[in-house]
Amino acid sequence: MSIEMKTKFGQIDISNEVIATIAGGAAIDCYGIIGMASKNQIRDGLTEILRKENFSRGVVLRQEGDELHIDMYIIVSYGTKISEVAFNVQSKVKYTLKKTIGMSADTVNIYVQGVRVTNP
Repeated sequence: MSIEMKTKFGQIDISNEVIATIAGGAAIDCYGIIGMASKNQIRDGLTEILRKENFSRGVVLRQEGDELHIDMYIIVSYGTKISEVAFNVQSKVKYTLKKTIGMSADTVNIYVQGVRVTNP
């Protein structure tokens, strides 16, 4: 499945892997985020933090008509306000997708999978 956009020059198909990587990269840049978590905790292990090449395992994209819905599974830093971190991730992901591919996500749902203490 991919996102299809039509322009006056032709059609552009953007794969879900690309969108998930863009969204995951935007989330990682936010303050208070330790990393992306897998959406399949039991199968993949509770302690796994995904590396850049595996962001698509922590991001779920759903397209319903012209609407794009994103579910993100994250791990936050201990001592940060989770609601503020989640709001910042939502804002950054929407802005980055709009700037990068010209398409805005209608919803960005954040699922906090864990809290980690960072090393100073």
